[in-house]
Amino acid sequence: MDFKVAVVAGDGIGPDIVKQAVKVLDTVGDKFGHQFEYNYTLAGGAAIDAVGEPLPEETLQVCKESDSVLLGAVGGPKWDDLGGNQRPEAALLGLRSALGLYANVRPAVLHDALKDACPLKPELLEEGGLDIVVMRELTGGIYFGERGRNEEGETAFDTLVYSKEEVRRIAVAAFDVAMKRNKKVTSVDKHNILESSRLWRSVVEEVAKDYPEIQLNHMYVDNAAMQLVSRPSQFDVILTTNMFGDILSDEASMITGSIGMLPSASIGSSKLGLYEPVHGSAPDIAGQDKANPLATILSVAMMLRYSFNLQKEADAIEEAVTKVLDGGFRTGDILSNGMKLVGTEEMGDLVAKNL
Repeated sequence: MDFKVAVVAGDGIGPDIVKQAVKVLDTVGDKFGHQFEYNYTLAGGAAIDAVGEPLPEETLQVCKESDSVLLGAVGGPKWDDLGGNQRPEAALLGLRSALGLYANVRPAVLHDALKDACPLKPELLEEGGLDIVVMRELTGGIYFGERGRNEEGETAFDTLVYSKEEVRRIAVAAFDVAMKRNKKVTSVDKHNILESSRLWRSVVEEVAKDYPEIQLNHMYVDNAAMQLVSRPSQFDVILTTNMFGDILSDEASMITGSIGMLPSASIGSSKLGLYEPVHGSAPDIAGQDKANPLATILSVAMMLRYSFNLQKEADAIEEAVTKVLDGGFRTGDILSNGMKLVGTEEMGDLVAKNL
């Protein structure tokens, strides 16, 4: 099969890590008989430097005409003094909005080979380790509601608003993901306080009727935050709002011990998705063969699974990453005693070889 992939390498280590993800994707193509066509385009600081804006119309068009988007990282101190709408990060919000990507998929997986990096006591992981997906609603809620200050500037407000349709579509996305996993969804809200959470819970329960195989339970967000660090193995798919998801996904990611290992996907109603590592652009190590490409490589696995429905191919990438880690190979961010230090390029080569 043939697939068009828009490639936005971005800033800092973005080009370094994207190069390795493309290498792995090409290896998948050779092994499984697929053809990937790459359309490289600019966004973030690189686009600001080239054309004066973080998200050029040409980039949007390339992304819309592709089957999926692979993004490295955007931003850096070089552009910190720019206004909010002109900062590199504005490219991410613009892409998500223009492509209709309302669901952020954030896996948090603790590999056996990296258990020493986990800040939790070993006995807290004995029930089954850590393999969680946080499904965060991405385009609604308090981040997108009406906001402002009074004339005197003494008070400020941010409005939390959700419609039934916004809740329904993220719930459907979460249940669909759960069907491919352990068929368990924990919906996180503040049902005892917030009217928006009462709407959220009622819609989630309505959607659940179409998924009789899924075990659904509800949890208040404060309890969910505590449960993540006391009994994380109870979770499979966490479904939650924009702000709660922002916080809980970061908490879940830190339990894995290294942000350099964490992929993400932003998906919508079509097969088109945006796939990127969770970490930032790390300009201090850009071009030095030091960056960890595994989060970007694992993001490519998510692309194969969620946008292209290539389950075997996605599994193969994830298994290859596990083999490399089990073999003792590490980039500097995940290096521990007795392990072999490798650079960005060699890590990409090792994953490709293990495919």
